[in-house]
Amino acid sequence: MSADAGDLTVGELSEGRILRRILNVLGPSSALVGPGDDAAVIAAPGGSVVATTDTLVHGPDFRLAWSSGFDLGWKAAAVNLADIAAMGARPTALLVALALPNSTRVSFVEEFAAGLRGACDALAPGCAVEGGDLTVSDTLTIAVTALGSLDGRAPVLRSGARVGEVVAVAGELGHAASGLAILFERFTDADGHPLPLDVPSGRDGQAVLAQLRPSPPIALGTTAAVRGASAMIDVSDGLALDAARMADASGVSIDIHSRLLPDDVRTALTGGEDHALLATFPAELVPDSGFRPIGRVIARTGDPVLLDGRPFGGRTGWDPYRDWDSVTG
Repeated sequence: MSADAGDLTVGELSEGRILRRILNVLGPSSALVGPGDDAAVIAAPGGSVVATTDTLVHGPDFRLAWSSGFDLGWKAAAVNLADIAAMGARPTALLVALALPNSTRVSFVEEFAAGLRGACDALAPGCAVEGGDLTVSDTLTIAVTALGSLDGRAPVLRSGARVGEVVAVAGELGHAASGLAILFERFTDADGHPLPLDVPSGRDGQAVLAQLRPSPPIALGTTAAVRGASAMIDVSDGLALDAARMADASGVSIDIHSRLLPDDVRTALTGGEDHALLATFPAELVPDSGFRPIGRVIARTGDPVLLDGRPFGGRTGWDPYRDWDSVTG
């Protein structure tokens, strides 16, 4: 631990810098794929297990005024299934831990369970909740561990992108961020506190649902692996930020073409929580359906991500330790 560690708070560092300090203390990993990718790959008799975990906390991650129990169960499952899919793996099981205030309605917990089951059935048939934990807390907290199988294949890592390959994406870009903006613009009071939600109709309603109940293209993770994807990542924190993570891991730069993005290019690049899958492929191996090209892998420049050949600057994505004020009123 560095000499100044005791003088800092987590609010003074980025998520990446906090994780680096933790990993420095933990030491080397013995896993087949350790910390630093979407999920770990752990050796097991007869093969390996892909494992990931994620936590949702009332306040920074969701608001009960906006999310039903079903919404939260669905989202808690979906965000973890996406990490398994980004490794090219097939989700097989979820373990769910709930920390509930004593005042929580039992019907809410049942709705939450229905959301978990609904997401598994719709996004990853054959995957189910197989255990977990239940405890009490003043703050509603949801922690999910997802497990998956590579079915004998090698994992698809962030570090495999090669110069000349096509950068492609499956799923939506910017929809969930647009939905979050609608929630804060229309469903908060003068002090920024959330108001009960009446889901809008049309495109605005679709954007809100993309935020509250994302539907990542889970099955396309294995499709990408089978078709020869060289690298892949779950776009959870924004296309630009997650593309930069892939570029850094692979020692390359990624040049994104704005004409291949949605009309709102800035939101497509910086908005998180759609949980699209970003992958790289040799040009002749891009799947015919599901993935759509958005750029190219190029030799490393001074910047990990470029937009139309120029360094992409400005806000690049979600960081819970940098963006806390935007979700607390």
